Amino acid sequence: MNQEVTDFIEALKEPWQGELSSRLREVVYQAIPDVQERIQYKKPHFLKNGKYAAVISTSKDAVSFTIFNANELALPEGMFDGPPERKTIKLRQGQAVDMDQLSSLLSQAVAAL
Repeated sequence: MNQEVTDFIEALKEPWQGELSSRLREVVYQAIPDVQERIQYKKPHFLKNGKYAAVISTSKDAVSFTIFNANELALPEGMFDGPPERKTIKLRQGQAVDMDQLSSLLSQAVAAL
């Protein structure tokens, strides 16, 4: 694990955002055991074989999780936004999140990388 990514998550002001970001990071490791992670553009980026796989970003009231290489994914209606090649889910405090579903989608997205 990259210390810069750990520091980013630990520095989040809202405890719920830190907890959610940690859980999303675990999802990435579950889907991509050999993931490379780094801070780029001031947010955690996760790569497989040098190609973008996922990004965690935060705003005042949300944590966003972007899955790259999403063209072929069968996504739940109304859950994700963005262009076909990358889809983002915006998660808010108290919102139920199906981490297994996110892990499965990410696994499918990175299968060809």
